[in-house]
Amino acid sequence: MSDYFPFDPAPRAPAFSVPAGATDSQFHVFGPPETYPVRPGAAYQMPQATISEALHMHAALGIERGVIVQATTYGTDNSALLDALAIAGPNYRGCTIGASLNELDDRTIARLDAAGVRGARFNFLGSVNLLPDEAAFARAVARAAELGWYIKIQPRQAGILDSAALYENLALPVVIDHMGRPDSREGVDGPTVAKVCEFLRRGNVWVLLSNGHKISAEGPPWADATAIARAYIRTAPDRVLWASDWPHPLSKTPPPNDGDLLDLLYRTCEGDEALLRAILRDNPAALFGFDA
Repeated sequence: MSDYFPFDPAPRAPAFSVPAGATDSQFHVFGPPETYPVRPGAAYQMPQATISEALHMHAALGIERGVIVQATTYGTDNSALLDALAIAGPNYRGCTIGASLNELDDRTIARLDAAGVRGARFNFLGSVNLLPDEAAFARAVARAAELGWYIKIQPRQAGILDSAALYENLALPVVIDHMGRPDSREGVDGPTVAKVCEFLRRGNVWVLLSNGHKISAEGPPWADATAIARAYIRTAPDRVLWASDWPHPLSKTPPPNDGDLLDLLYRTCEGDEALLRAILRDNPAALFGFDA
């Protein structure tokens, strides 16, 4: 039995016209446990959240593309990810976990690549296990570079400062999840925001505008998270992405409706249609290989 709240099952349309080709740059799937068993030692288990339910959410929001990110719940067993990609079709990509690049053979990695996997996520959030050591991280990054993949960084709860040295000098594309998990009480001048902006100026780093409702210390309408997101947009408007992070893993309170989270992006962009197209369509198309 999961200790976390499930997603809102009745997603509503956002209050603005979502551009064609809009992309959810990170969401997860959790299938029936009898089909996709949780790995031994997994730190958490989520309520069921299938690819069909994710696609229903996307249809309600006007999202046409997405990136399915492997949950640490399943470790290097990518069965749920592969099956979800087969159902979702060519407008969807996948991202496995970093350990897959060290633990799986070349044939299995080739199968992931052929299915649409284009990245590997490294989890520095200690509560969910699979924390990479420095040598394992370096080996996996080298393999990702050979494949032409990007890497993703799941920051610690306290942000990216204590892990940044591992990936600040890499040449391949790097995506920093959840806005780097800044302390919103420190505002736009906080050290994590400053470090993410420093990364963004390097040209190969992207940042995911996600979990603003969790980062906010003020609560709805999450204005303190909006200010931080705008700092990133000002720094690198062509390397900012949006994601629902559906079904909102590790939520200790009921998650917002996903339409509310898309409206948060609209407020962040102050209704600027060109900026919304960049964040929702053009930027993810460039990174994930969709036709712009």
